[in-house]
Amino acid sequence: MTRPVSRLWLSLVAGLALVMVLGLGSLGYQRLHRAALADLTLRGESTLSLAVAALNGQLRRYDRLAGLLAQQSAIRAVLATPGDTVAVDVANVYLRSTARLLEASDIYAMGLDGTTVAASNFDQPRSFIGGNFAFRPYFIDALGRGEGRFYALGTTSRVRGYYFGAPITGPAGPVGVLAIKIDLDAIEDGWRGSDYEVIVTDPEGIVFMSTHPDWTFGATLPLTEGRLERTRRTRRYAETELRELPLTAATGADGGLMWRFAGTTGAEYRVLSERMPDADWTVQVLIDTAGARQQALTRLAVGALLAGLAVLAAVIVWQRRARLAERLALQAEARAQLERRVEERTAELAAVNRRLAAEVTERTATEERLRATQADLVQAGKLAALGQMSAALSHEFNQPLGAARNYAENARTLIERGRIADAGGNIDRILGLIGRMSDLSRHLRNFARKPNAQLSDVPLSEPIAAAQELLGWRLRAQGVALTVDVPPLVVRAGPVRLQQVLVNILSNAIDAMEDTETRGIAVTARAKGRMAVLTIADTGPGIPEQLRARIFDPFFSTKGVGKGLGLGLSISYNIMHDFGGSLAVANARGSGAVFTLTLPLAHWDA
Repeated sequence: MTRPVSRLWLSLVAGLALVMVLGLGSLGYQRLHRAALADLTLRGESTLSLAVAALNGQLRRYDRLAGLLAQQSAIRAVLATPGDTVAVDVANVYLRSTARLLEASDIYAMGLDGTTVAASNFDQPRSFIGGNFAFRPYFIDALGRGEGRFYALGTTSRVRGYYFGAPITGPAGPVGVLAIKIDLDAIEDGWRGSDYEVIVTDPEGIVFMSTHPDWTFGATLPLTEGRLERTRRTRRYAETELRELPLTAATGADGGLMWRFAGTTGAEYRVLSERMPDADWTVQVLIDTAGARQQALTRLAVGALLAGLAVLAAVIVWQRRARLAERLALQAEARAQLERRVEERTAELAAVNRRLAAEVTERTATEERLRATQADLVQAGKLAALGQMSAALSHEFNQPLGAARNYAENARTLIERGRIADAGGNIDRILGLIGRMSDLSRHLRNFARKPNAQLSDVPLSEPIAAAQELLGWRLRAQGVALTVDVPPLVVRAGPVRLQQVLVNILSNAIDAMEDTETRGIAVTARAKGRMAVLTIADTGPGIPEQLRARIFDPFFSTKGVGKGLGLGLSISYNIMHDFGGSLAVANARGSGAVFTLTLPLAHWDA
């Protein structure tokens, strides 16, 4: 007896648990379904507000335009003088240009009998001229209430549109009606492609705008004889056949309105609507509820899966707790051992870092001393060159000074004799001599000062001219012919340092030609890619092959004792590399040395 009773109790407990699970699942599904519907409703309300705002905005653009156009002289003239073809032509052209400007579908003027006398589509196959629209509510309301509005399918154009009507007044009262028709297809096209269906219905519940083409001209309300009669009286949809949509209204799980469509695989939509009193329309947004049901089922399944996983996780945690305690003990011991090793390694790394920091500090100080020494050597090289120039430069200054003294004494004599014009010529010669000495002095000051390391755009002809000015006395003294063929190139360099390089190379060339009969230096330049190539060729004996590899070494010189420090070419080599260029030397095929300087161009088009 015990075993059957135990089985019975076990079956009862299992059945009760199953009933509880099913009940909780059903209750959870209902709540999740209502929450999903509420979420869909909230998003649909935003879409509905945007749709209503778009329609209201489009209608308000033309709200007052019909009344303003009705008062224009061209419109009033065509009704004041019936049969005047000139007035009709003027009105037609005016209405056509106004319709294009306002982006309206059509604008037309009618007499008191409703016959159209002027229209913007006068030159179109389906022109409104001659058509009678006295049956339209916008015509009747415009004459009776001062303005009319109506949405309908055009009886002539067969195109849907919204009509604005306004009376055309004359001295004795209304003489006709002006109507503006606008197209709302652009707004309807903008709704398509969204996740929701949007429809707009008239007072009789007939759909005239829809994102679902099959619903257009369908009725959401029963097509009673009264509704059909009112629609036929205004000819709102012309001869279009109207039909009732296959829908059934119902109440959703959250109490909201639902529509179920037959013949569309049982589609169900949540319906949100808002009235537009001015246009007498109802805008409705239809949201497919299949997503809400799927979302509720998915969330319920996820919840059940999470609950099962939670139970499974609890079992796994209970089983592994004992193992975890053992592992924690082993990990604590391993952690302590690891911390000891880390401390030891950290101490070793700290000692290494201290040694590296000391080496870095020492190397930094050495580099600073090296840079200072290099700068001093550059300046010493220039000052040595200045010392070699000083004796001959004193002759350069003494000669123009003596000439200036003679010109001054002659000028005083000429002034005493009244020869003012000749005295003025002497004074001009004195000023020219003074300018020459000033230019020479300025070049010497620039050459002697410490240069700025910053690079700039330097016309290549300027440092060449300055070096030629500084070394002119030596060129004349030794009979050296200097030829310069340099196109207008602009390079990136330091002007003073580039002048120093040119002075060093030209000075060496002059020194090399002391024992030669033919003495000449040729300076040429050309652009090659993004670089400027400058060559300085002399007619000296050239550089021996065995010495060419050491020519740019510091303190290496081929001159006699006391004739140089051996720094000029080494300094020049380093300066060219600072500019991003290079300095090379080779022997010419005949005789003499050729120095090649490459410098980056300031403006280069790839």
